[in-house]
Amino acid sequence: MVLRSFRLTRKRAILVVILLAAVSPLIYYLASPLFISRAVNEPTPAANAVTLATGTFTGADSFHRASGTARLLELSDGSRMLRLEGFTATNGPDLFIYLSTDRTAADFVNLGELKGNLGDQNYNIPSGTDLARHQFVLIWCRAFSVLFGSAELA
Repeated sequence: MVLRSFRLTRKRAILVVILLAAVSPLIYYLASPLFISRAVNEPTPAANAVTLATGTFTGADSFHRASGTARLLELSDGSRMLRLEGFTATNGPDLFIYLSTDRTAADFVNLGELKGNLGDQNYNIPSGTDLARHQFVLIWCRAFSVLFGSAELA
């Protein structure tokens, strides 16, 4: 058996540098949420908001965790809002908040990108959303179709 030594030629070195430069943004995008947290502290909406339902967040597994309370509120103008209180979650790339019919996000209403993985935050619910059907609040990673946490509203 002949052992050949690996020589890093100039062309190979340039190719490695180009490859690392191309892949570095993707690696940062995927890994940075694991060590960077975003805190949000939005005030409670109007004092005369009525709580229609509440739920407690649970994590999806030992790595994808979530805790805190989800409150479904009706404001004095008839609009509805989802409020997260005392919320904490494992951060991740491309996290969104959904109102869903189940924990698999088979049928959901997208409330937008998660504002932060820590703190109190508010999300407007589009008019016409059937809250009798969409009783689960999901923290969902859209890029990988992975559940990070959920709360069942009751």
